[in-house]
Amino acid sequence: MNSRPSRPSARSASRPLLAERHVARLLLGTLVGRLPNGMVPVAILLVTAQQGGTLATGGLLCALYGLASAVGQPVLGRMVDRRGQTSITTTAVLVTTACLLALPYIDAIVHPALVAGVVVLAGLSTPPLEANLRALWGAVLPDPERRRAALALDTSAQGLIYVAGPPLVALLSALHGPGATMTVTALLGLLGAATVLSSAPSRAWRPTVSRAGGFLGPLQHGGLRLLFLAVGGVGFALGAMNVWAVSMADRHGMALLSGLIPAALSIGGLVGGILYGRRRWPGRLSSQSLTAAALFTISWAPLATNPRPLAATALAALPGLFLTALITSAFLAVDAIAPVGTRTEAYAWLIAAVGTGQAAGTALAGVLASHPTAATLPTAGAVACLMALVGARRRLAVPGTARPRGRHRRAPAHAARR
Repeated sequence: MNSRPSRPSARSASRPLLAERHVARLLLGTLVGRLPNGMVPVAILLVTAQQGGTLATGGLLCALYGLASAVGQPVLGRMVDRRGQTSITTTAVLVTTACLLALPYIDAIVHPALVAGVVVLAGLSTPPLEANLRALWGAVLPDPERRRAALALDTSAQGLIYVAGPPLVALLSALHGPGATMTVTALLGLLGAATVLSSAPSRAWRPTVSRAGGFLGPLQHGGLRLLFLAVGGVGFALGAMNVWAVSMADRHGMALLSGLIPAALSIGGLVGGILYGRRRWPGRLSSQSLTAAALFTISWAPLATNPRPLAATALAALPGLFLTALITSAFLAVDAIAPVGTRTEAYAWLIAAVGTGQAAGTALAGVLASHPTAATLPTAGAVACLMALVGARRRLAVPGTARPRGRHRRAPAHAARR
């Protein structure tokens, strides 16, 4: 959105971030709108099982949904960059909602191809709410430091979707059945999207240019390609950790571990996000990313030793402490170097890279679940992330002064007050 930057007052800079106009609404609306991301896979499994399908069938449908969503996000992001948020995201959320509402009424055993098609369409049309939100922060928060703090809070809060989503599905299913749960899931996504899309910043957001970036869009930038590869390694680590947590629960006969270990990582991410957003960090953004990636990698090492359940739960919080800093710095890099007119698409590629890496980590960890090396897979993903960032450090280097982009460009957070 083209808007004239203004210098924030001292009063504005000192008040709580959530007290800033539009911030709480946009953040809460996006979180509610994205709850289906954490709920749909579990709901698909339960609906399929209720219809007499096997776990393998449900797992395949979940994989189709995740892969389709990863493919659809950059495509929708590019469309938003060219046509604005309102029409594209509204159409996407209506299609997704319709697909999710229809799923309980299509028998996966009798009509497997039809169910698979509906699941794929639901994934492809998943509204790009997260990418949209990242694009809106610049208009809502002119101050670079407040914007960086909002990104950190936003990034750390996203993990709550995967902590709250599955238990909510289990509770609703126990009370009202899997079909009703899928309906509630669809309506929550619609409600959250409507909250964001009806807000003034989203309605006023306009593309910087009608067409930009060429056919490859943000992928034409070599540094961004390596950055997307790096965050794919982060996703791989998270996906492998989820499967490892399930195997730990089976091995020790403690079903709660499968939820407690990911929840501990998410709580660590929330704490890390709060700490990261409360102060400015020295050095260039590329150096901050490398430091966060190195600490993220090191923090996985104790879990590779297959600790006891209590220790594993506590240690899982450590990678979370550095996860938010790592992902937030990646979004700030996108903000600074994405080609003109491709920012939402670039955000979407970043999100899709995490999701794709997570799917790969889940798949490989599932194959190696009973093998002793399964515990080292999260560390391997973190190492891959670090290596990609080392290779990209020069291409991701950002000058100390912001370069003009569009009619009015603000200095990125890491370049402010140098």
